[in-house]
Formats: sequence, structure tokens, C-alpha cells
Amino acid sequence: MPDVASGLGAGSGQAVLARRPAGGVLGRALALLPPGTVAVGAGLAVLGAGSYAHLAVAGHSLPVAAMAQMSVLWSVVYLLGLGVFFPVEQELTRLVAARTAAGQGAAPVVRRGAAAAAALLAGVLLIMAVATGPLAGRLFDGHTELVPVAGAAALALAVTSVSRGTLAGLGRFDVYGRQLATDGGLRVIFAVGLGAAGIRSAAAFGLILAAAPLLAVAGTARPLLAGLRGGPELPWRDVRGRLALLLTTMLLAQVVISAAVLDIRVLSPGQPAVVGALLAAVVLARIPLFAFTPVQTALLPGLCGAQTVGDRARFRLLMGRACAAVLVLGLTGGIVLTVAGPWLIRVLFGARAALPAAGFAWLGAGVLAYLLALVLGQGAQAQSLHAGQVLAWLAGVAVLAAVTLGPGSALTRVTVAFAAGSATVALVLAAVLLIRRADPA
Repeated sequence: MPDVASGLGAGSGQAVLARRPAGGVLGRALALLPPGTVAVGAGLAVLGAGSYAHLAVAGHSLPVAAMAQMSVLWSVVYLLGLGVFFPVEQELTRLVAARTAAGQGAAPVVRRGAAAAAALLAGVLLIMAVATGPLAGRLFDGHTELVPVAGAAALALAVTSVSRGTLAGLGRFDVYGRQLATDGGLRVIFAVGLGAAGIRSAAAFGLILAAAPLLAVAGTARPLLAGLRGGPELPWRDVRGRLALLLTTMLLAQVVISAAVLDIRVLSPGQPAVVGALLAAVVLARIPLFAFTPVQTALLPGLCGAQTVGDRARFRLLMGRACAAVLVLGLTGGIVLTVAGPWLIRVLFGARAALPAAGFAWLGAGVLAYLLALVLGQGAQAQSLHAGQVLAWLAGVAVLAAVTLGPGSALTRVTVAFAAGSATVALVLAAVLLIRRADPA
């Protein structure tokens, strides 16, 4: 999350501002995208398709209880990926890009990023080792073999965070996109192979979450290493503070987006089919998040550039366009999800339980609010309002917890809680931005 003083935030943002529309709506939209966005978007599309294929084959291959375990494992890995290790990728991208813009070698920065990722991984693995029994009993029906599978996936997340952060900072978006596409393709190959072989083990399907990304990183290691040069050492004080704020924000954000499946597992321990069906619904509901990612990649540099040159009108224009885009995307996705969701989870994921249309509607509303929160959060980041971000996500988690622990059926509570928590985050962030606008100093 670059600040206005960094090479990535200021340089890239000014470059975006300096472009002129090529003509028409499409030309103006493309003019806002930094180089490499299309490559990353294409790779992300393949990875997203591979993830859906992975879950779809697992849903049709595994027994109900095993699919419930796989559902919880997938949610835990998703939470670790974006909540713990994605901040490392973001900070590494910012620091490597700043070194590159200054003509300095980034190897010392990458070493610091790798050390930070290793420290986080060690903490995660230590918790898993100490609490293997309780974790297996609470989340995986006592299947202790799924805990080391989650640990292997955490290792893959740590490695990919360093690799992708470095590639993005070096501007090697072609290689970044190729790594994403390779990861997605391998997930399809491995899942189809397990399904064709008649494998009915949640652990086997879960290991795909580790094997595919690690092999993809290995396949793109050569261009990454070729782009590294020696340079000035990076003091730890330049890493710790911002990374701590990023970790807090992203971990809270992933609690909000991932809590529904984990909560239903705890609140409805005797209904594994419901857990699997809810995971399928959540996966479908998140499609707009995947679709918005390439736009999100382009938004922050533009906002930082506008902030750097003091162009408040441009800043508001970019924020307005992004909010309009997510409203269209979120509303469209929510309507399709509500109408076709009950049928899609049966056909695509082999769901063994039916979910009411209201549940899909709440999930759609939650994703729309979550998208708005992401856009508003980038506005806060561009203005260095990181404490405000943490406050907003804390408020969202508090509301989510209150609704989850309230009255009503478990399924209704977890879906409404997601929508309410996401809406709270968006509202608090909007208030933070309005207060900053009234008092820019």
C-alpha cells in the first residue's frame, strides 16, 4: 500500500495522471490502468477458474463429511493467505518498486521481506503444532492429518507472497501473470486427476493448495532472480510499523469475508451438508471480488498520484468512478446470485443441502458492501489514514460478532452478519474520508 513519497505511489500515480484518454469510454478506462494490469488480470482469471474447478471436482468426488472438512480447510487457507501473507506481498511490492525507481538494487529488500514472511510462517506453524488436537477436533471432525495440510498450504502462501511481491515491484507483470495462470492450471490438473482416480480424501484435495502454488513459483524463479541486484541494506524500522498496520487491517478484513463458513461449522456441527452448501454459495458470491481485482490494482497508483500533486478533483473523480463500478458489479452479481444461486451450487459444486434465496441475497449484499469498503480503503491508504482503516475493520468485526451471537437460525445469522459487518466498514471508512476532506491538514 504505497504512500505518496514512495516510488510506486508517486511515480506510478503521476504516470497514470499524465495519460490522456484514447477516446471513448473504453479508451478512458484503459488510460487509467498501469502497464501489466491486463497480464495480471488474465492470470488471475485462470487462477480463479482453477480454484472453482478444484472445489467443483472435490464437491462431486468427496463424501458429505469430507467435503465439509475441505470447506473449512479452504476457508482457513483463504484467511491465512489474505489476512497474514498478502500484506507481505503488498509491502514488498512498495519497497522493491521504490528501490527500482531510485535505480538501486532490491536484493536487501527481498531478504527483509523473506525474513518477515518466514517469521509469520513460523508463528502460524507453531500455533498449529501446539493446538493440533483442538484445531482438528473443532474444525476437522478430529482428522488431525488436515492440520499439517493447512501448514503446508501456509508454507506455499509465504513463498508466493515473497515471489509475487518481488515480481510486482520489479515490474515483471508478465511473469506475475504467468505464475498465477500456472497455479490455476495445476489446480485443475491435480483435482481432475484425483477425481478420475476415485480419491475420496479431503487431505489429498487439500494438498493441491500447497503443491500448485509452490510449483508455479519454482517455474518463475529464474526471471525473478535475474532481476535482483545488490543495494543498500533496509533497516527493520522501515518495515515493521507499516507491515503491522497492514497485517491488522487485512486480517480483520479476512475475518469479515471468511467468518460465515467457519461460524456455520461451529454453530451447526451436525449438518456437514449445510457447511458445504454455504461454502459453494460463498465462492459464487465472491466472483465480483475476483472481477474487480484488476481495477483495484490500477486504482491505488492513480489515487496516490492525485494526492501527490494536490489534485483533489481528480482524486474525487477516481473514487467516484470506482464506487460506481462496484455498485454496478455488486448489484449485478447479487441479483444473479439470488436468482440462480440455489441451482448453481447443486450443478457446479454438487451441494447436498438447499439454501434459501434470502441467504444468497444477504451474501450478495455483503459482497457489494465489501467492495465499497475496498474502494474507500484505498482512498484512506492514499491519504495515509491507516489508523482509520484499522478502526473501520474493528467496527465491522464487532458488528459481525454481535449479529452472529444474536437470535435466529444459524444460517440467517452468519449471512446477515457478513452483510452488516461489511456495511459497517464501508460506513466508517466513508466517515473517515469525509472528516479528512473537511480537515485536509
